[in-house]
Amino acid sequence: MNKKSDFYYELPEHLIAQHPLAKRDASRLLVMDRDCGSLHHRHFHELPHLLRAGDCLVVNNSKVMPARLLGKRADSAALVEVLLLKRLADDEWETLVKPGRRCRKGHRLTFIPERLTAEILDILPSGNRRIKFYYEGLWEAILDEAGTMPLPPYIHEQLTDQTRYQTVYAKEQGSAAAPTAGLHFTPELLDAIRRQGIHVVELTLHVGLGTFRPVKSEQIEDHDMHAEFYQLSAETARVINQTKNSGGRIIAVGTTSCRVLESVAGKFGQIQADEGWTDIFIYPGYKFKAIDALITNFHLPESTLIMLVSALTGREAILAAYAKAVKEKYRFFSFGDAMLIMPDTSRISAAEDQIGEKTDAK
Repeated sequence: MNKKSDFYYELPEHLIAQHPLAKRDASRLLVMDRDCGSLHHRHFHELPHLLRAGDCLVVNNSKVMPARLLGKRADSAALVEVLLLKRLADDEWETLVKPGRRCRKGHRLTFIPERLTAEILDILPSGNRRIKFYYEGLWEAILDEAGTMPLPPYIHEQLTDQTRYQTVYAKEQGSAAAPTAGLHFTPELLDAIRRQGIHVVELTLHVGLGTFRPVKSEQIEDHDMHAEFYQLSAETARVINQTKNSGGRIIAVGTTSCRVLESVAGKFGQIQADEGWTDIFIYPGYKFKAIDALITNFHLPESTLIMLVSALTGREAILAAYAKAVKEKYRFFSFGDAMLIMPDTSRISAAEDQIGEKTDAK
């Protein structure tokens, strides 16, 4: 049995990145050998030279919604904050409402007078609210006007450029939080990756705010994982299977892409076109069926995401890597630096790894 406390680590608050770097691909990249745990200090823009021709990157093209709505109760003018979590029907959403105790079934809410209003239809067992929205015009347009980006709770600074909480390949709107491992890519870097003979394919997983929900049970096997909607196309499946058949490696960009691929492989025994909801919970003891490597950011202590990466490397190895990252002052969480966890890092030569040698000598 795995205990939640087994995945705790100390993190100084000043290492939590509060804003993105000026250049997306200037972030640092801690390369970890998933078999032996060896570490190499690189930068993200070097990624094309760390992979090899015939590999395949799988990215999540979900786009973050401006899912935070500020409004008023129609009967009292009391301020209300609504976070969109999951679309339940055309104009009905599961939402998180604050303050919840003052927002009961039947209450009407106003966000833009006469143009965007809502009614609380029900209180769900989770305490979330089922809300029906009423509006004029296109939903996407009215949401862009009324909503703001829901940044994670550990980010306390305002984001001046909202596009920096979107990947450059985001296109399918539906996430309440960004698939942050992809924030490091630029169009130029993706072009360089393709020129190296590395495939880049897309899938969609809409990230819910449940990704920030803490694990409350001490035995992690008792944790109820949140469900998220995914889509994987026939073309993406074809390229992934062709890559595997040719001896190439599948590199998931982010835990979201990883969860889709592992869900589909677990469902069918192979990768094929599919869509649906996944609540897969990956933790040590899990046997990976689809991915060979993972690009990911650094995750919160005791979170389901650090448990996922621990399943890929071993808990002791990942905690040792995180301790090294803390010592070397890597930037953590959504706007922070990244890790590349991959098999066989021996091709990273000693000459290329000068950064690590210099750092260790300090």
